[in-house]
Order: sequence, then C-alpha cells, then structure tokens
Amino acid sequence: MLQSKKTSTILDKIIAQKKIEVEERKKKITQKELENSIYFEKTTNSMSESLSKKIGVIAEIKRRSPSKNVINNDFPEQLGEERTTFVQNLAQGYTESGARGISILTDKMFFSGDDADVIDARKVTDIPILRKEFIIDEYQLWEAKAMGADVILLIASCLTIAKTRFLAQKAKELGLEVLLEVHTKEELSFLHTDIDMVGVNNRNLHTFEVSLITSLQLIEEIPHEFVKISESGLSNLSDLHLLIEVGFRGFLMGEMFMKTENPALALQKITARI
Repeated sequence: MLQSKKTSTILDKIIAQKKIEVEERKKKITQKELENSIYFEKTTNSMSESLSKKIGVIAEIKRRSPSKNVINNDFPEQLGEERTTFVQNLAQGYTESGARGISILTDKMFFSGDDADVIDARKVTDIPILRKEFIIDEYQLWEAKAMGADVILLIASCLTIAKTRFLAQKAKELGLEVLLEVHTKEELSFLHTDIDMVGVNNRNLHTFEVSLITSLQLIEEIPHEFVKISESGLSNLSDLHLLIEVGFRGFLMGEMFMKTENPALALQKITARI
C-alpha cells in the first residue's frame, strides 16, 4: 500500500529556502569579515531587563507576511532612500511611543524584509532591537551582531533541542540575548540557561491558524526565571490585560500597527493604556 506524501507547509518552504540563502551568503562574506562591523563591540541593549522593569510592547517593522501578503502599502519594497526614511521614521516613532523593543523582519523572500532595515533602525534608536529571522546556522548570529541587533530569535519548531542550545550558547558568547519561540508544551523542553526570554507564538507556523488559548495554556508551564512574551494575534487591550494578569511581561505585535496609516500612533494608544 502506497503511503501518502507529506504536504509541505509554508514553514518547510521557508526553512528550505533559508538553507540555500545562508550558504550563498557565506560565500560573499565570512564570519571573520562580519566581525569588522562597528557594532561588534557595541554593548547589548537588554530587552529582558527592559521588560522586567516595565511591561510593554515589542513593536514590529514588517512589510508583508505569507498569510496576509502586503500589510503596509506605504512601506517601499525596494531598498533606497525612501525605504530608509520609512524605516527610520517608524523606528523613531515606535521609540517615542513607548516601545520596550523593536522587532524587525529580515527575511526577504517571504516577508519583504532586509538586513538593511535593522542597520537603518539602529542608527536612530537605542532601544533593544530583535532581528526576527529563521535562524538555522551560527553564521546568522554573526550577521545579527554585525547589523547592530541586540536579540536573536530561535524558533523551536525549526530546530532540534541540541541545535537550539548550540545556537543559544554561541549567541551569548557574542553578547546577544536570546528569545526562544514555542507553540506547544513539548517545545518547552528546548529551554536552557542561555535563553533569556520565552515567546509563546499564538500562531501555528505550519497552518498559520491563530489562537490566544495557546498563551493561556502555556504560561504556567514556563519557569519563573524566564521573561514571558506573547506573540501574534494580539488585537485589543482586553487581550493584553488578560495576558498581563496571567504573567506575561511583553507582547510582540506587528500587524495591528503596520496595517494603520500611522503605526507609531497606534502603538502610543496601546502603551498609554496598558
């Protein structure tokens, strides 16, 4: 009897593409060359400390997503002066509106992101920056450090426990903070002392279905020493207040702001009422 072929999910396609991209990038610039960046000696702006002191939002800069396509039509697609101005104005706006950190998508093919967006944002803000990327190789940690990021994302559903711990250790050696993203109770076994924050993604990366129940179910399973962040599908203050009550310190939010004409103002309205 023939076995049915496993259907490839969007996440599978992203990771397959990422493997190709990383190998191509390694040929263009070495890890040693990345260490020549002016940001390699920069002191890390701690996102975990920022959220420990005050509950708040990690505001995201994101042009598009595989599930929603283009989110903000004012966000220029091509690199250049217009895009730089847009990203820098948004980074400054988020900072002035009380963001505890900024998350920036750098995946190009699926999210229209770019490393340049992190570099541009770094020039105009001192708050912590998360390079939001599908990290599968230590080379990407050197990239994150070189572009001025403070935090890297490790997604449990993309990695093994051993690979997660290896990457987390390397990140700490570079002075980067680590946000581990989980979606299931089983993925909490990926936790390790080199992890700083745990992000519960309410979105299933294989199906892209979203449910706030995921955060509510996992919060009690996360040890107290980790800063807890809820990600995706957060669209109103009542959701945030409920999540604060159960113990979350941070909220990674992007689409709610990016789909508006003034993302920074949309953030300000939230931070003023948390």
